[in-house]
Amino acid sequence: MKLGLGIGPMGPPGGERVIALAQEAENLGYDTIWCPEIYGMDCFTPLAWIGAHTSRINLGTSIMQISARTPASAAMHAVAMDYMSNGRLILGIGVSGPQVVEGWYGQPYPKPLARTREWVSIFRRIVSRQEPVSFEGEHYQLPLEGGTGLGKPLKLMQHPIRDHIPLYLGAEGPKNVALSAEICDGWIPMFLSPQRMNDQYAEAMRIKSPDFEIAAAVPVVIDDDIDKARTQIKQNVGFYVGGMGAKTFNVHKDHVGRMGYADAAQEIQDLFMSGKREEAFAAVPDELIDEIALCGPKARIKELLQGWKNSPVTHLNVGAAERDTLRFFAEELL
Repeated sequence: MKLGLGIGPMGPPGGERVIALAQEAENLGYDTIWCPEIYGMDCFTPLAWIGAHTSRINLGTSIMQISARTPASAAMHAVAMDYMSNGRLILGIGVSGPQVVEGWYGQPYPKPLARTREWVSIFRRIVSRQEPVSFEGEHYQLPLEGGTGLGKPLKLMQHPIRDHIPLYLGAEGPKNVALSAEICDGWIPMFLSPQRMNDQYAEAMRIKSPDFEIAAAVPVVIDDDIDKARTQIKQNVGFYVGGMGAKTFNVHKDHVGRMGYADAAQEIQDLFMSGKREEAFAAVPDELIDEIALCGPKARIKELLQGWKNSPVTHLNVGAAERDTLRFFAEELL
């Protein structure tokens, strides 16, 4: 199993903390360092900074939001990053939710799967650089229809170092996960239960190729006090289930509901949206945390790791801010 490091807050300006963690991860044999993108920092700039201070570890976006960039813009970013890092980029992409897509980027949200399929098709054509790119889709047209009429199909000027940059899709719903297995090189799940995934995502598990990568982002807290460790993770889960979406549409709440915690998910959202955040966090079930996270004393985490080793997961991406945590997982998995 490959190991990845998911970076969270950047720390003080200058990035020294993240650089130190990235270099430690590289020296320990970690495969990839993953940088998020929500509506704060973009995902490419920190990775470029990290790439300049490392030489072997892969650089992954987790996730780059497709509503933020046209396929052509993303392809230019990706080709430049891959070129400057000597072929180390893994482009993790995703749709995000309507609050971000429409509220932040000013783009339409409906039909996210169809939009993703078109986006990936155009991106692949641009990076392969086989011919000038034209595309007539429902969501994207190249050249643009209804403009001046002067647009023409173009071909990427820069010769990529690779004509196939790995694309991983961040997804939670069964249809979106199946789409990742159909058109992408990997899948980035969130709040994943290794025990449930074969049943929960049966279609994706059936159609995925043998070399399909599953890079699971797993919350990690090492602490001898298991209740204290769970509480830290509950704050993150409660924020996503309770607040990262509208009351009538929250993909994280729906995902947790499909895992068998629908009543708890509804309670978390009700509490969070009524301003009772601490109560919302406390309402996150211990059983859910134990399914999706690695927390508690090291001996307990070693036992829990066996379930991940026996699952279809190929990358275990840990969110770790301590060097001791990085070393612990390297000793257990590498």
